[in-house]
Amino acid sequence: MLKTMLFCVIIVGIAVLLLSVRVLLKKNGRFVKTHVSQSKAMRERGVTCVQSQEYAMRHKSPYAVKE
Repeated sequence: MLKTMLFCVIIVGIAVLLLSVRVLLKKNGRFVKTHVSQSKAMRERGVTCVQSQEYAMRHKSPYAVKE
């Protein structure tokens, strides 16, 4: 049991280290932005975040005409 736990901790540690290589080794290293609203290519195509679309649909405009 102890050997298995130690093995798992080592594997997870190696995985975290490999995922953070860019952040650790670059001078101003940052994680890659993966959110739709932060991607320049997606914005150029007009693709937006579902959460932003939902907020825009639910948000009442102060300029809206009451019917």
